[in-house]
Amino acid sequence: MNTTKLQITTGRLEVVDALRGFALLAIVLLHNLEHYNIFTATLAEPEWLATLGRRTTELIYFLFAGKAYATFSLLFGFSFYIQMRNARRRGCDFRRRFAWRMLLLFGFSQLHALFYNGDILLLYAVCGLLLIPASRWSNRTVAIVAAILMLQPYCWGKIIYALFNPEYIDNNSMFIQFAASAEQVGRTGDLWQTLANNIWNGQLYSNYWQVEAGRLFQTPALFLLGMLAGRLQLFVDSDTSRRFWKKALALAITAAIPLYALKTLVPGHIANITVLSYYCIAIPMLFNFAFMTILVSCFTMLWFHKGTHGYTAQRFIIPYGKMSLTNYIGQSIIGVFIYYHWGLNMWDSVGAFGSTLIAVCIFALQLSCSKAWLRTHRQGPLEWLWKKLTWLGNRPENFIATVGEKG
Repeated sequence: MNTTKLQITTGRLEVVDALRGFALLAIVLLHNLEHYNIFTATLAEPEWLATLGRRTTELIYFLFAGKAYATFSLLFGFSFYIQMRNARRRGCDFRRRFAWRMLLLFGFSQLHALFYNGDILLLYAVCGLLLIPASRWSNRTVAIVAAILMLQPYCWGKIIYALFNPEYIDNNSMFIQFAASAEQVGRTGDLWQTLANNIWNGQLYSNYWQVEAGRLFQTPALFLLGMLAGRLQLFVDSDTSRRFWKKALALAITAAIPLYALKTLVPGHIANITVLSYYCIAIPMLFNFAFMTILVSCFTMLWFHKGTHGYTAQRFIIPYGKMSLTNYIGQSIIGVFIYYHWGLNMWDSVGAFGSTLIAVCIFALQLSCSKAWLRTHRQGPLEWLWKKLTWLGNRPENFIATVGEKG
């Protein structure tokens, strides 16, 4: 079926909600396998169950590690574009409101980080500010800046410096000292000790790791690409968007194969610890981006192939994606309660396959709650609160721009 006319609407694009829902499902699977950052556990299991757990872990990590986060980030940038577009149509300048919205997201991040020392919302709140000036850039400028950031220039700068200065040592692991403290409290601390430790050590652990893992560059790159996808209507079914996703899929497959080889084969031949540390950030990041593009392209093309409403196997998760903030914070609190000492203390009593089943149960519970909630509400509870605080009692259509924007 050919569609030559763009379907421009102020309503939600369900394909985006479904994509966001699957990204959240992948995140809860990954976090449960990691026992919410309690990694060290010796568990006596039957050999068949241990083998099943290893295979399950390998599959989930290959498919989703680094890709779920990337998809979530891409769609964050897309959502920014939708908010800006809708505000512009009402004659509003949303840029200042978006800056305030990022400050509110910082507040949500602090709530989340009290329980889970793997929060990403603080990084989102900081990197999201780049979207404000970027909203006035041309598409070409947005694409160039995103490409530069995606290539991890800091990592390559460190690699080049280390090659010319072999005595220089940087193993890119400042987060480890804070991780040890956070993990120990998770294994032995009560609720108040966990909350108190997360205020400082947990935050430093999470955010040092984010920076050292390359996300300080990758995240704004994905935000920009998500905004660009919105501008180009890539999630609206049209001949143009179909051609784009086909080309994106072909290019991503072409790039992913050599990147996977570079990721798996080269590190064993690098002796310089600094070069190795930063190489193992830059190349896997590029591979994850390529693989994420494969997943998103396939998902979107399948949705378009079925029509405007996608397949049932894609649609069922839409409510989960619509309540992404509520479900993201909620799954962390549930998971921490299950694995940490102050809760059910299961970090050393359940293996990889059992953790996967727990993740599926958390997802099923949240999906059921999301469906029930959205029958009588337009948004999730935290989404509603975020929007309410964003406008501080002013109706969005009444917030008229003080600084005009060209539509």
